[in-house]
Amino acid sequence: MALLEFQSNRTPTVGLELELGLVDLQTWALTNSFARLAERLPEHAGKHFKPEIIQSVLEINTDVCESIKDADKELRGRLGVVEAAADQLGLALWWGGMHPFALCRDQQITDDQRYLMLVDQLQLLARRMLTFGLHVHVGVDSGEKAVMICDRILRHLPTLLALSSNSPFWEGQATGLHSYRSKVMELLPTAGLPPLMRNWSEYVWLVNQMTSSGFIQTIREIWWDVRPHHNFGTVEVRMCDMPGNLDDTLALAALIHCLVKALSDDIDQGVYQHDCHPMMVRQNKWRAARYGVGAHLVDAMTFEVRPVKEIVGRLVERLLPVAEDLGCADHLDRCRLLAAGPSWADRQLALAAETGSLRETVRRLARQARISPTEPPQAAPSASAAVLDPPPVPGDGVATPAL
Repeated sequence: MALLEFQSNRTPTVGLELELGLVDLQTWALTNSFARLAERLPEHAGKHFKPEIIQSVLEINTDVCESIKDADKELRGRLGVVEAAADQLGLALWWGGMHPFALCRDQQITDDQRYLMLVDQLQLLARRMLTFGLHVHVGVDSGEKAVMICDRILRHLPTLLALSSNSPFWEGQATGLHSYRSKVMELLPTAGLPPLMRNWSEYVWLVNQMTSSGFIQTIREIWWDVRPHHNFGTVEVRMCDMPGNLDDTLALAALIHCLVKALSDDIDQGVYQHDCHPMMVRQNKWRAARYGVGAHLVDAMTFEVRPVKEIVGRLVERLLPVAEDLGCADHLDRCRLLAAGPSWADRQLALAAETGSLRETVRRLARQARISPTEPPQAAPSASAAVLDPPPVPGDGVATPAL
């Protein structure tokens, strides 16, 4: 069996991956424009701007950063570059866990051998991966510790999902959930909550068995909500919907950074790990996906039911000393505002109700999320696409679920 060598990090470094949608300024629908956009980006920037399985998705990555402040600086610079290139093409960026009215059948698969293989293997499930998430890497010093942190952080993952919930619509219909993205991801055979793993050896055995049996081709096909990443020497938290702007993205990243560092310190100090039943985590994840910041979650220690706002307040208070050490106290404290609401899912729903148009909802939120100080160019109407509401194209109205 193959050995997986964990690339140890001596310090709790941090790295962010942002998945953003590419939308057309005339229709505010997703557009399969990654290849066109990539041609206008700097040649040396390939590792920072990457395609995903769907051509209407752009992934923006940071380098390995020492702090959230460093990541903030990097992302603002790269977003400015992307926005300038997008302006030239009549495009904008969509910040959300899913696009409110995009249709799966309209999306083109990226012409890449790995992605084409995934489509062949997963069939319709691969074409439904019209999702946008926030992934946060935090450096740790050993594979053993990475596995232990993955187990210990499980109880906190539903809180992260509630705070980031930003996907209430699917193909033009209100789903009744605040994070429908999390349910779509769970359809994949190697996604969702990870199994409990006792040590690094058990994790390596599991990966090798899945590979040798042909269930996966590479370790990159494990899409758990949290996973060890041996090449980077990190714990990678993949639970979150893509928040609605950069400031809230950094707040969530700060919370994850502090959580991983605090759990790492607990392990070093011999703090006992209290068992958290997997069913409690699954129950909490469902409530977070259904209600967002309005959810009431079961406390894994006391089994008392508490509102997200109270859970986050206590967690931020506990992590503030860690945040001071990591230099991200201001970003962490912003999580209290996220918990108080309204969430980004709430804002999508409110705008859709106010305007009666998912296109207008996308337009307003995309403009609000813009980093560049200048306004994007105004798209002129064309014979084939009006600015906001050309019926009967999806996005003109809001279909509500039967509840």
